[in-house]
Amino acid sequence: MSLGLPLVSCSIDDAYSDEEYRDRIQKAKEELGDRVMILGHHYQRDSIVEHADATGDSFRLSRMAADSTAEHIVFCGVHFMAESADILTNDQQIVSMPTTRAGCSMADMANLPDVEECWHTLLDELDLSDPISRENPEELATENDNFLVPVTYMNSSAALKAFVGKHGGIVCTSTNAQGVLEWALGRAGGLGKVLFFPDQHLGRNTASKMGFELDDMAVWNPQTIPNIDEINRAKFVLWHGYCSVHQRFTVDQIDRLRDAFPNALVVVHPECDQKVVHAADADGSTDFIRRFCEEAPPGSIIGVGTEINLVQRLNSQYPDKEIHCLDDSVCPCSTMYMIHPRFLAEQLESIINGDRRNIITIDKQTSKDAIKALNRMLEV
Repeated sequence: MSLGLPLVSCSIDDAYSDEEYRDRIQKAKEELGDRVMILGHHYQRDSIVEHADATGDSFRLSRMAADSTAEHIVFCGVHFMAESADILTNDQQIVSMPTTRAGCSMADMANLPDVEECWHTLLDELDLSDPISRENPEELATENDNFLVPVTYMNSSAALKAFVGKHGGIVCTSTNAQGVLEWALGRAGGLGKVLFFPDQHLGRNTASKMGFELDDMAVWNPQTIPNIDEINRAKFVLWHGYCSVHQRFTVDQIDRLRDAFPNALVVVHPECDQKVVHAADADGSTDFIRRFCEEAPPGSIIGVGTEINLVQRLNSQYPDKEIHCLDDSVCPCSTMYMIHPRFLAEQLESIINGDRRNIITIDKQTSKDAIKALNRMLEV
């Protein structure tokens, strides 16, 4: 196997050098001062992260935006992240992106019409009840209750967060997924079920850690006819979605790393396939992966199953360790990679010129319903 990290070679045609964009961005930041806050997700390229006022995962960045006094929040991430920032920030703050083309393929795998169709089918076919049908949707159910409780991963649209909030459900992150699913089971009751979307792997890996078997989980694919008997036997109905980057990691890659380095450590994201998670030494969120690499002893060789920009950054950050991407041919997340320094420079300059471009705005009712689901998560 390759002993070095792969070069990030995915690029766009560009007449300007990185240094010229760097100068334009820095000049614009100096002119805007405290009026602007640039947020950079962990998966962004270094030439974006270097300009970020804060880095982190999506929800942490959105909360930091809400706590700031900046008039303009420029989110260097994908679309659902900027939506969450707009939901949490106040009406005076303006959230924008360097390019609104940066979406998330996994989030797009679950859209509101498909989820609503699934929801009503499960209620009708399985004789389940909507949590809002009871007097207090927050109360614990009994062993004889049969509520269907929706849970959406943070990596989903504002419309789905609002759907979940409106139907007595909750949002989760990869960090708190287990606590959230335990909450949802308590609201579902002994005969109830949890509908989890959009990432089947996070749902499956989390339920497995809670002691549930594969027979307790069924996958809902809106493109096929559902197996109602299989779903009826399950406790968790998992949407068929997945992350195209984390799908690339395999047990064979882990085996090859350990063949080359018998003492190698392996840490992966829970969006990976269950077999990959079981073969790894640890799994967790991007922040968990960062801490795992930080706390590993000097001289450690670590294989990481997550987006390449973060892996390369960790390898540079800890020169006393060798940190490898498990897939030595992986290219960066294609949608994250759409955030190019050119677009960041242009977005900052547009703010200086008073141009309203690439603004992310969520309507008040959607925000209100989504905040219900987010607040439930914060209470868990």
